[in-house]
Amino acid sequence: MLERDAILAQLPERLHQLLDRHGREHAASPALYEGDITLSYGELRLAVDLLQAQLLMDGVRAGDRVMLVAENCRLLVAALLALSRLDAWAVVVNARLSASELNTIEQHCTPRRVLFASAASGSAARHAQRVGAQPRDVAHLGGFHIGALNSTCLIEPVEQDSAAQVAVMIYTTGTTGEPKGVMLTHRNLLYIACTASRLRHLRRDDRVYAVLPISHVFGLTAVCLASLFSGAALQLQGRFDAEELARALAEDGVTLMQGVPAMFARLLEFADQQGIELRAPRLRFLYAGGSPLDMSLKETVEQRFGVPLHNGYGLTESSPTVSQTRIDAPRRDTSVGRPIPGLEILLLDNARHSAVARGEVGELWVRGPNVMKGYYRAARQTAQVLTADGWLNTGDLARQDDEGALFIVGRSKELIIRSGFNVYPPEVEAVLNAYPGVVLSAVVGRPVAGNEEVVAFVQVADAARFDVQALTAHLAEHLSPYKRPSHVRVLSTLPCAASGKVLKHQLKAMSLDL
Repeated sequence: MLERDAILAQLPERLHQLLDRHGREHAASPALYEGDITLSYGELRLAVDLLQAQLLMDGVRAGDRVMLVAENCRLLVAALLALSRLDAWAVVVNARLSASELNTIEQHCTPRRVLFASAASGSAARHAQRVGAQPRDVAHLGGFHIGALNSTCLIEPVEQDSAAQVAVMIYTTGTTGEPKGVMLTHRNLLYIACTASRLRHLRRDDRVYAVLPISHVFGLTAVCLASLFSGAALQLQGRFDAEELARALAEDGVTLMQGVPAMFARLLEFADQQGIELRAPRLRFLYAGGSPLDMSLKETVEQRFGVPLHNGYGLTESSPTVSQTRIDAPRRDTSVGRPIPGLEILLLDNARHSAVARGEVGELWVRGPNVMKGYYRAARQTAQVLTADGWLNTGDLARQDDEGALFIVGRSKELIIRSGFNVYPPEVEAVLNAYPGVVLSAVVGRPVAGNEEVVAFVQVADAARFDVQALTAHLAEHLSPYKRPSHVRVLSTLPCAASGKVLKHQLKAMSLDL
């Protein structure tokens, strides 16, 4: 693993040392754009100094957990780095979660303090008001609120080894069940920051559109930390808005845009509804991840922008990247590319407990410097997915072609077995998404006596004019009988997490009422 060792040799020990990679000559260069405010790398460094001092005055200690309730903003970026300096854990939580969801996370991780990015997020401000949080103000970062001191908070051991010291804890979105606190170490995150920077050919003159939530590991590592690693500028956007994205691509000099497929689908829908041409004069890299990418969306995006739409795959537990297509070798299919440098993979047949043959579908296991430390206060759940020698069971089904590229077939828990045949939801969703008027789709299994049915949910551009019977005929033309949905339900919007990922467990519950 010479390539892995070469990457590890480049990594700093802690997240905050990313700023140390860029000398005085880069201090005046833009680091963060947030609305009308721009912070240079020098100003960001000063802001981190000041916030670290404020957190110390507010009683934060090494080994504490500090919840950051925020949407993308300069305060959130600075807080990640300031907490790294203190050897405290950042528990990053999207402010758009409900009060009960926040309470569940807080009760589980028992933070020393809860910081609310109230000036940048109306949702965070409402949460701060609800708990009676106190106002604070730090130069270059503006106002925020901080919750009461938890005097009963027990500190965690501080590890000098970056591979052992937790930097950030992210609670999974709960798309398949109860959320768990994923402990990600400094080495986990920095390994992906470096790898993402290299594979995307990030440069100091790049301007990266950062709309993926930093509270989600995709936005945290592959967008935010990778940009800081390379010295690029982040254009922070609190929430996805198709009109704002179209404007930014046309006017702001954005060079890189990374998102989930749903964002690209909604951007195209906006452009078609408004009858506008999408322009992006400086754009050089587009990337989709976080959920399956279907071929029709990929081809349309590439045709509109004139650049390849790259694809990749990962999960929170692997910080997140497992594989991605290479910038100098774009693909004409929906492969998620080859594994990233330094990562080992296995595709296993669980029934035989052995590796599958090349080209066959197996459950994907991965091992490398980016694999999580474990789930917080959940040793049993950790042992269910992580072996003693570092192999992580992703729970996803995949196959690998002769060139080593991976194709994600679906989640093992989402596999539908209909009349003895395997139905992989992404395959059905790709056919649904190719039909005119369908913006998004999601397929789930519905248990019936002795069998499972395929149920499809679709979000369409014009529900009043949408012809479900015509869609059913389209499915019959392109799918084998056992793959065809027994029910197709049109929704105004599909339920999604803040990251843009469709919440299939909610749809599965809805399917039981059909």
